[in-house]
Amino acid sequence: PPSSRSARLKIPDIPEELIEKLPDSPRARDSFGRDAKRDERREPRKETGRTTADTKDRHRTFRQQAQAMSGRGVNAALSDEALLETFYRDSGKGRGRGGRSRRSQKPAPVVRAVLTHVILPESLTVKEFAEAIKKTAAEVIKKLIKLGIMATVNQQIDFDTATIVAEEFDITTEKLVEVTEEEILFDESEDSEADLKPRPPVVVVMGHVDHGKTSILDRIRSASVVEGEAGGITQHIGAYTVQVKGRQITFLDTPGHEAFTTMRARGAQVTDVAILVVAADDGVMPQTIEAINHAKAADIQIIVAINKIDKADINIDRVKQELATHDLIPEEWGGTTVMVPVSAKTGQGMDELLEMVLLTADILDLKANPDKQAKGTVIEAQLDRNRAPVATVLVQRGTLSTGDTLVIGSIIGNVRAMADDKGNQVKSAGPSIPVEILGMPEVPEAGEIFYAVTDDKVARALAERRRTEQREQQLRSSSRMSLDTLFTQMAAGEVKDLNIIVKADVQGSVEAVRQALEKLTSSEVRINVIHGAVGAITESDVRLAEVSNAIVIGFNVRPAANVADMAKETGVDLRMYRVIYHAIEDIEAAMKGLLAPKFKETILGHAEVRQVFRVSGVGSVAGCYITNGKIHRSSEVRIVRDGIVVHEGKLASLRRFKDDVREVAAGYECGIGIERFNDIKENDIIEAFEMTEIERG
Repeated sequence: PPSSRSARLKIPDIPEELIEKLPDSPRARDSFGRDAKRDERREPRKETGRTTADTKDRHRTFRQQAQAMSGRGVNAALSDEALLETFYRDSGKGRGRGGRSRRSQKPAPVVRAVLTHVILPESLTVKEFAEAIKKTAAEVIKKLIKLGIMATVNQQIDFDTATIVAEEFDITTEKLVEVTEEEILFDESEDSEADLKPRPPVVVVMGHVDHGKTSILDRIRSASVVEGEAGGITQHIGAYTVQVKGRQITFLDTPGHEAFTTMRARGAQVTDVAILVVAADDGVMPQTIEAINHAKAADIQIIVAINKIDKADINIDRVKQELATHDLIPEEWGGTTVMVPVSAKTGQGMDELLEMVLLTADILDLKANPDKQAKGTVIEAQLDRNRAPVATVLVQRGTLSTGDTLVIGSIIGNVRAMADDKGNQVKSAGPSIPVEILGMPEVPEAGEIFYAVTDDKVARALAERRRTEQREQQLRSSSRMSLDTLFTQMAAGEVKDLNIIVKADVQGSVEAVRQALEKLTSSEVRINVIHGAVGAITESDVRLAEVSNAIVIGFNVRPAANVADMAKETGVDLRMYRVIYHAIEDIEAAMKGLLAPKFKETILGHAEVRQVFRVSGVGSVAGCYITNGKIHRSSEVRIVRDGIVVHEGKLASLRRFKDDVREVAAGYECGIGIERFNDIKENDIIEAFEMTEIERG
């Protein structure tokens, strides 16, 4: 071979001595280039040591393995190119020495999956269906046309149609079962007969106002609650249990006027027996007919209590005749309706009435499963004086226990404490038992269904979804409004919607006001109750009314002083009522162009009750501090407790020390007595006002 010096290239203009001093680098060696590599290729191949016999043995082994794996003859097995390819590849044969060139090897056959089954929803578009069965939309549409269906890619088809088309492609289908949060949380499975146990009957007492419905309940419970009513209406729904011959009966007390339609209908939905109270001296009235219709719609048994039989000049047969015109035929006339003459005043016939309730319950064979997730209905809900939500619920199945997690509409909370109708703390309540519960984060809607649940995560997701749905329903746009200008704007064609915010002392009243007002909708104006809640009128209510141009109606509630000032500044119309029919009459009059205030209320001042004294022969006297304005001896006053009006009346006395005075100004203390009201408590607010008659405008 040539020397390294002679092998190096001759570089012009560079002395050879310098080239000799350069290191023999790889780059220099590579400068041999192709000649060196050409010489290398000429070198003989090294011996592998493998003979022809070795190669034959190796191929014989492949033949035996191919035959064993395929279960076929040798020739057939070796004809499978994919099988041979596997053997050669796994044995290291491929491109290189001793193996076949990859160019001569055929690729393994591609195995394509064939779709034979799909899961489809109840309905879907043609495009979605085509994607599901891995076909083009054109192929699916052709099949639909053969079935006589002219469809487009965005047209909806039902599951049955999709199944027929899928069968044309030899594909079977299965309906997608969509599981909701409700289905996960709520156990609505059928109960076996062995799990069912007898339960007490739930009885609702219905009737026309002043026919003695509350007096009958009072006689049954032996507790007088009649005096607490305003305007002849039971303001709050209650639930009570009584013992009759060792058995329990649960009574629901519902209002008796047609304005409370929703509350009465709700009572009928959760009850088994309805006692229809009809006065013997008055007969069937419009609210009586309404109560009959609700009971029939709810498919509950009706027992008629003909009340006030202790009065003279009554005609029971006339009452029965009037009831017969509404398909309530007495048993003695060949009908099926039980009618019991009673007197709530003397107690006559009351025992027989209760016996008829028990007899009817036996015939109905009332049963429920106490060993199931608790489910029931919210009868009433309100804020107590400590601003904690309190709900009266009726358990309809299962057993409700303290510590249970409840879902009520969009509210989720834990039962911290329970009390029965007598105020006793209880740990659990079974079917048909009403209890008062604490622990809900906010006041639930009266009439809502509650469920006891075990999965908090899913329950919170359900509550959030329901809240989102409620917010979407409440988003409405409207224009500024007041009752005083309603008719003028209607005449000018400016009014299409009248938005109203309702605040009341209990949730049942909110529902009743909402229903009564929305019934006033006419072709000229649509009434929308955009918000209804329990509690005093707050700044947020005024802000909502301002942005939505709504009227705020308060039923048995008052705004705080700063809230009233805020409403005055923003021009929000606040209307306060003690009886809701006055609110209904005002709005009706405004829609007819007849409304103008007859009286204007002027707030004179406020006093805070610092201490309460009991004076024998006089009653309760409130030691007060006048916070603003002044209080006159002739002022009308209302007692406000936690934003709720608990009494309205006149002053019985106004004193400074031991002297009677005509008025007391802000910054002074005084003693105040209220006529026919002794339930005054510390921290109550006494609001003094006067009503000034003004001309109609």
